[in-house]
Amino acid sequence: MEMEMEDSNTSTDAHFHGPVLNSGKPPRNLSIMRHCTSSALLADSESDVVIFGFKSPSDEKSRFLPVFRSGSCSDKGPKQFMEDEFICVDNLCQHLASPPTFPSPGAFYGVFDGHGGIDAASFTRKNILKFIVEDSQFPYGVKKAVKNAFVKADHALADSSSLDTSSGTTALTALILGRTMLIANAGDSRAVLGKRGRAIELSKDHKPNRTSERLRIEKLGGIIYDGYLNGQLSVARALGDWHIKGSKGSIGPLSSEPELEEVLLTEEDEYLIMGCDGLWDVMSSQCAVTMVRKELMQHNDPERCSRALVKEALQRNSCDNLTVVVVCFCPDPPPKIEIPRSHRRRSISAEGLDLLKGVLNNAI
Repeated sequence: MEMEMEDSNTSTDAHFHGPVLNSGKPPRNLSIMRHCTSSALLADSESDVVIFGFKSPSDEKSRFLPVFRSGSCSDKGPKQFMEDEFICVDNLCQHLASPPTFPSPGAFYGVFDGHGGIDAASFTRKNILKFIVEDSQFPYGVKKAVKNAFVKADHALADSSSLDTSSGTTALTALILGRTMLIANAGDSRAVLGKRGRAIELSKDHKPNRTSERLRIEKLGGIIYDGYLNGQLSVARALGDWHIKGSKGSIGPLSSEPELEEVLLTEEDEYLIMGCDGLWDVMSSQCAVTMVRKELMQHNDPERCSRALVKEALQRNSCDNLTVVVVCFCPDPPPKIEIPRSHRRRSISAEGLDLLKGVLNNAI
């Protein structure tokens, strides 16, 4: 199953076509997806939790099934070259031409922030989903399959004679089967869940100075100089970069192993934001979630949301390539958040009233 994309400016590949809609003048390298509104029932009523090995009594009572809509935007920003890649698959069953027993609905998304050239990011974008679904652990051992896929992609970059082995990339993916979403991250891209207006970070930024990463790096003989791993790389985990990793099979300070976060989606989970560090260097997770929610309430278009985030990051002087993917889990815009008013009457004492009068008189 080859997953070649038709060109670098589209998020669909040669096997999956959906309607493309432009609105306004897009920024450079803009990518748009608006397709799939599938909400097919699961083949097994419990497969949304069993596949990932997660189950609780309250989960069985929920009838929520996500409906996936995604939009994406990329811009090279002030950089000379664009080294980011991404993938958006809103209907995994259709994309893979899978049998009826395959968990549905399903979706897959990824953001790959390349460095040292585009080779590593491009290769990973084309092959990571293939490596996941072809792994012997898929779909009943999804976590293991995803970890294996990251390592396989990393080793393939070392073995390739046609790719630059010094090229590297971060990798952030979101695999959703039924209601269960698995986030996998190696690097400093970030996945943030919008939950009724609250930002829930689903990944950790793998910076060398992060305490857990620093301890791991130093334990394996690496050093951190001015925030850079071995004085060369600003991330603690990445695929590729074999000029730093050395021989294949050895365990070094630069890791390709992803950290995983599993989430069971509910009605409160409205959308997912995935972005490279070019976004998060200039914007907090909560700011992005608030901005996307406001945009969705106005036009309910995830592509326009991703474009708005990129535009805002550029206005905030982001110094890097920018790639953003916004995934909605419901066909409707987010509802207004009702804040209950307090009916308690508050009074002020005579002493407090005199104090307030004194302050006001002094201010005149």
